[in-house]
Amino acid sequence: MVIVDRFMRLWTYGVVAFLYLPIAVLVVYSFNASRLNVTWQGFTLDWYRQLALNAPLKQAALNSLIVALVTTVLSIVIGTGGAWLLHRHRFPGARLIQTLVAVPMVMPEILLGISLLVLFATAGVQLGFATVIIGHVTFSFPFVLVAVQARLRGMDPALEEAALDLGATPWRAFHLVILPYLRPAITAGGLMAFTLSWDELIVTFFTADAASATLPLRIFGLAKVGLNPMINALSALFVLATVAFVLFSARLRREADCDPLSP
Repeated sequence: MVIVDRFMRLWTYGVVAFLYLPIAVLVVYSFNASRLNVTWQGFTLDWYRQLALNAPLKQAALNSLIVALVTTVLSIVIGTGGAWLLHRHRFPGARLIQTLVAVPMVMPEILLGISLLVLFATAGVQLGFATVIIGHVTFSFPFVLVAVQARLRGMDPALEEAALDLGATPWRAFHLVILPYLRPAITAGGLMAFTLSWDELIVTFFTADAASATLPLRIFGLAKVGLNPMINALSALFVLATVAFVLFSARLRREADCDPLSP
């Protein structure tokens, strides 16, 4: 039994090293003075300085932020509303709608991107920010809907009934009781939608024009040319942002565990 435990511990350490060692090397080499990034030639911050002065990358980052924020808001509204509708009401076709909502979550991104491109071309819609946001919302809002649905399944109906008995209108009960109860799921789904939108490449490739190009598209263009140390610096910043998101999600999870309305 001791041998098995040691083996599993070593196996876990190996898997963690396999996953995170390349990321650590990437972060370290973002400070490498070598342009080829093959051998270490000294410490430098030049690549971060060049990154800060690169106007196309900064504009692409701004585009990504705008698209991700709008996508997150729309996904939260559509996903929360859809989850509440499917939870509260029974109507013909509800199961079909539930199935169709889940399709973008499992559909290959290249099929979704090509389908949206054909749709926009057929409808005569000019590619731009609007088409990119529509594409991102299409595959993002189901994650919010699924998270909110899971939270609704554990909700005690007596919470809403008590609010109604105390004189609250249905909307006021939803606003003061249901929404606070759903806040952890809405926040988790919103973070997922933001993350998916922020780093989406394939769907954006088919739905964006030159003016609405996002950061992943710019990075993809730089990577096709060859090794660029600025990509390492940008990736290191992404790693830092990811760690911040993970810590924020963990804090939200702890707050949800302490929520008195939690089941």
